[in-house]
Amino acid sequence: MSIPADEEAARRAGAILSIDLGAIAANWRGLRDAGRATGRPIDCAAVLKADAYGTGAALVGPRLAAEGCRHFFVAQIDEGIALRRVLPEPPIYVLNGLLPGTEGDFVAHRLIPVLNHLGQLNAWRAAAQRLNQALDAVVHLDTGLHRLGFGAEDAQVLINERGRLRGLRLALIMSHLVAAEETSNPINGEQLSRFRTFVRAMPGAPTSLANSSGIFLGPDYHFDLLRPGAALYGINPLPGQPNPMLSVVTLRAHILQTRRIDAFQTVGYGGAWRSARPSRIATIALGYADGYFRNLINRTQVHLAGRKVPVIGRISMDLVTIDVTDVPEAECQAGSMVEVLGPHLTPDDLADHARTNAYEVMTALGRRYHRAYVDGYADAPTEETGEAP
Repeated sequence: MSIPADEEAARRAGAILSIDLGAIAANWRGLRDAGRATGRPIDCAAVLKADAYGTGAALVGPRLAAEGCRHFFVAQIDEGIALRRVLPEPPIYVLNGLLPGTEGDFVAHRLIPVLNHLGQLNAWRAAAQRLNQALDAVVHLDTGLHRLGFGAEDAQVLINERGRLRGLRLALIMSHLVAAEETSNPINGEQLSRFRTFVRAMPGAPTSLANSSGIFLGPDYHFDLLRPGAALYGINPLPGQPNPMLSVVTLRAHILQTRRIDAFQTVGYGGAWRSARPSRIATIALGYADGYFRNLINRTQVHLAGRKVPVIGRISMDLVTIDVTDVPEAECQAGSMVEVLGPHLTPDDLADHARTNAYEVMTALGRRYHRAYVDGYADAPTEETGEAP
């Protein structure tokens, strides 16, 4: 099922990014069902930070809510405020926590801060006292990432002085795994042990440890709430193994021009690629301003007419050149579409070529792309009923 799009904008676009909301929903269902496989009543959240990893939180959030998702995480308060406009009811948690002076914003928009240290906790409790109402809060325990979260000393203070939570409703205790994608890494077990120790000392609140890859570490890591992010958007949570997630994005760019060049001619800025034979070169409508990384120079390919086509020369701000010498001319005229991301080259593949990760590929997806939303898996059966949702 296609979601109506602006046909005129699509006609004018140099590149079109297709996003399958149904695939995101199906990925969420699969992750939720993995958590429920043991029969425990585990819930599954969705992480929508960075505009739902570049796919559009304003559309992804409601689609997942319609699928049954009841908990949403963002990184920054403004992301939460924007999401609240399209999700009026479910809890929205802000991972970066409580910046000074933002207590009123959290209350006004019914956002829940993930408290990362005693200072944030004290400020949120003071807000509850001023308002004379209980406020929901999340305690984030640092079990080894050494980024955000209550360190060992602050965690012990909280264990010893539970009164510091007076006036707050502890909605969740959470931590974040360091290397969940490395299934044999001993840090996973060490973090699990630290988290369990804290949870035993702070009973009564729901708990959450597993991110996307953490879900695949098994039921010991599942606790009460799963927190997938990357896997929802088709990023492989099991590097080096077949990807269990459905592909979500396809990026296609128009050919703007083709030209013939002689052997030993250079292409692009700096002459970074030189033809070894008489060649045909096509220029396509995207560049590093659209999130197509400059370091992909001479290191990746696109797909056209069923063929791998090498990307050649430097990546420009708005343009990329490709060698179409081996593609039939009828298939690579001005206006023809080239697959930049999709079934033949996934975000994980492009990340390998760019020496980064698929998270950066996805969150760099440019705002100049025309975005076309589809719901290709809307009729997939659900686990509970075997019927279409």
